[in-house]
Amino acid sequence: MIEKNHMKSRRRIHARHHNAKGFTLLEVIIAVTIVALLSMLVVPNVIKLLGDAKQNKAKADVSTLSQQVRMYMVQNGMDRVGDDFELSKLCEGDDPLISNLNQLNDPWRHQYVLVYPPTYNKDFDVVSYGADGQPGGEGPNKDIINGAP
Repeated sequence: MIEKNHMKSRRRIHARHHNAKGFTLLEVIIAVTIVALLSMLVVPNVIKLLGDAKQNKAKADVSTLSQQVRMYMVQNGMDRVGDDFELSKLCEGDDPLISNLNQLNDPWRHQYVLVYPPTYNKDFDVVSYGADGQPGGEGPNKDIINGAP
């Protein structure tokens, strides 16, 4: 009797191991291939969207900084900014227009630049030199100027 129970127990264990299946090598290869193909389609689009988001943020920032420079000019009775004007002046005084110097950095962590005499606007230009931080460029390296299309 004990031996019959022992045999039944061994059969159950053997049956469990026999029925427990893992993934075959072919199934693993197919799954990895599908994931690789999906990532080839998704990753470039995500990277492009991130680049577009940075450019859109820089456009909004140069517009805001331009308005803050105009407000500074009004508060200080200035009719033009002049060659020596620095955007960091917006952070100075008892009631600064910008509370943090980091707000003067574009999404690529380069400083926004105030250009006088301007090349695009009447009074001055606030410029982000894009991803490369250098004047000129195409695509993600394109200069972003307040008021420019």
